[in-house]
Amino acid sequence: MKKFILYSFISIITLFTVRAQTPVYKVYAIQFAESGLPATAADFSLNAPKSEHVKMNFMVWLIRGNGKNILVDTGFLNDLEDVKEFGISHYVRPDSALLRFGVKPGDITDIIFSHPHWDHIDGVTLFPNAQIWIQKEDFNYFVSTAWQKGENSGGFEKRDVRAMVDLNLAGKVTLVDGDNKEIIPGIKVFTGSRHTFNSQYVLVDTAPNKIILASDNIWIYYSLDHLVPPSLGGTLDPTGYVKAMQRMKTMVNDAKYIIPGHDGAMFSRFPIVAKDVIEIK
Repeated sequence: MKKFILYSFISIITLFTVRAQTPVYKVYAIQFAESGLPATAADFSLNAPKSEHVKMNFMVWLIRGNGKNILVDTGFLNDLEDVKEFGISHYVRPDSALLRFGVKPGDITDIIFSHPHWDHIDGVTLFPNAQIWIQKEDFNYFVSTAWQKGENSGGFEKRDVRAMVDLNLAGKVTLVDGDNKEIIPGIKVFTGSRHTFNSQYVLVDTAPNKIILASDNIWIYYSLDHLVPPSLGGTLDPTGYVKAMQRMKTMVNDAKYIIPGHDGAMFSRFPIVAKDVIEIK
């Protein structure tokens, strides 16, 4: 009996010790721009109805905890030609959008890039103290192969290539090599969707829940709800894109904790904590 009590006591202490050592984060979505163009689910998800309207937002995600302020993607600056094509309205520069929440650009410790399209990576130079995490294959394609004859540089900006090369030369870029990698305690990245050459999504332990920041590995909720790939050539591997969403659903307690890249509906699903800022909980 005494041995049983002692074993139980040790087990409880061990459990509390493990929990105390596991970083716990809070996760926020911060909108910094909207598209003024009318959009429907059919624009983003294969065989979706044209009658279902979608509000296309642009956002970054902030992960706070364990002494860190981590951004997933950095948004874009408003002087790109691509911005005009998307009819961007209500734009606030991403670093200014973070100020709504009391976070200064220099406070950002890490940036995790889901992929290097301009609307997700162009703001990288706004955050001078951040260590950058990006998939090795995605980075290599972005800065080199994409610009060779016959390859695909669509969605990439040359100034972003130059910025990332300079940051890599400065020792500010960490290349993540492959799937299911814990890059920061309590934060893992996964591949498989191939929105770009090897895009990644982010799993965050917020205890008791886990949150997936899918970014453009899911454009809108319709694709997640109906398990269909994107339209408009939004992936190099439609089958892999769907399998990735199926896999995401096995990683979380509730599919509501899987957050797509551009669907404004999320701002009605989670509590508002500041202007255009929600906490995902």
